[in-house]
Amino acid sequence: MGNTNKIIGEIKAGNYDDLLLDIYVDADKVSYQKNRYIEAIKSYVAQFGDDDVEIYSAPGRSEIGGNHTDHQHGEVLAASINNDAIAIVKVLNEPCIKILSDGFDLIAISLDDITPREEEKESTTALIKGILADMKQRGYQIGGFQAYITSDVLIGAGLSSSAAYETLIGTILSGLYNNMNVSAVEIAMIGQYAENIYFGKPCGLMDQMACSVGNLVHIDFADPGNPKVEKVDFDMNRHGYSLCITDTKGSHADLTDDYAAVPEEMKKVARFLGKEVLLDVDQDMLLSQITKIRKEVGDRGVLRAIHFICENERVRKEVEALKKEQIDDFLSLVKASGDSSFKYLQNVYSNSDVQHQNVSVALALSDMFLGENGVSRVHGGGFAGTIQAFVKNEVVADYQKQMNAVFGEGSCITMKIRKYGGMKVLSSNSCKRGGKSNA
Repeated sequence: MGNTNKIIGEIKAGNYDDLLLDIYVDADKVSYQKNRYIEAIKSYVAQFGDDDVEIYSAPGRSEIGGNHTDHQHGEVLAASINNDAIAIVKVLNEPCIKILSDGFDLIAISLDDITPREEEKESTTALIKGILADMKQRGYQIGGFQAYITSDVLIGAGLSSSAAYETLIGTILSGLYNNMNVSAVEIAMIGQYAENIYFGKPCGLMDQMACSVGNLVHIDFADPGNPKVEKVDFDMNRHGYSLCITDTKGSHADLTDDYAAVPEEMKKVARFLGKEVLLDVDQDMLLSQITKIRKEVGDRGVLRAIHFICENERVRKEVEALKKEQIDDFLSLVKASGDSSFKYLQNVYSNSDVQHQNVSVALALSDMFLGENGVSRVHGGGFAGTIQAFVKNEVVADYQKQMNAVFGEGSCITMKIRKYGGMKVLSSNSCKRGGKSNA
């Protein structure tokens, strides 16, 4: 007999209420998480049978500061959130991985064949194989397991559902075969490797790092191959604020050129000044040549360079404000970041379709609805999609109601910043809390 019925009984009895509150921060969501964990265990049993299982978790992430700075080797501030992917897992003695994800078919991968394949690119199989391959080449143990995975990290909302999945798989391998000794930073790099080499997406490292490390994380990409990572411990909930993400329902179709133009124009300014990226350009250097740059590159390139220089410094100020527990200063900087993205970076709507400005409307309404009760900014890459708002807890429900009335029911979701990245929630034998994270 396995331990699945025992875990379900203990969850129902409230034995893990404190643990779930510790992980997910929001007391109003403990009941939801209890039901979610129970249903996940039942789904595991329906597929694989009653086993001795472990439970793992990896959160989504939200970018807080550093809008479009990472590709210029700048600095970012991101946070893990209390929406996550969880896995019910059992180790296997055979060289095979079997994963059933909620809503998808069973994936089976042989550990004897983890080479990249062109036909597998942009698939979950490719991600898993890439994680296995890089874990192995870094000298860590890999082995078989079976798992049921479910996630409430929204897809397409800029919350990094794929990075959460990569972190989850890396954390499972760390827990089952490496005594949770693979660091959070390494798990993030392994996830990036899998996405770059096996999946075929040339992503940066911010998403994986925020999901893996947990809480708020400050990342300096001055040396992209060896980024400096600093975990910033800050309890946003204790200061009375929640994080709200609103999906404005703007289409991302035909925005490829808009996204590509941002780094392209920034690099043109850098190259004009004899540099590869804007990290190597300071304010004095830019201003000394601004007339020539405007003529050669154009005004938007100049404005985007100004955004980078100011935003990069602003990230450092945000981190300092958090360390000093200066919440008002931090929120002012978040607002300034959003204003800079709107005015200088210009990534809140597409110039090819000025009649559709979902993000602009959401930001304007947030200013009207919140007043002194919060701040908002564009979230992620921009041009369409989502906005982010830090909202006082006592007005969250009203803000959510007003945004849903405009953008549709369920458009505005409320979340908390959680302090844990990838973690083992429950171990197999004791049914007690496992290692919280790899950091």
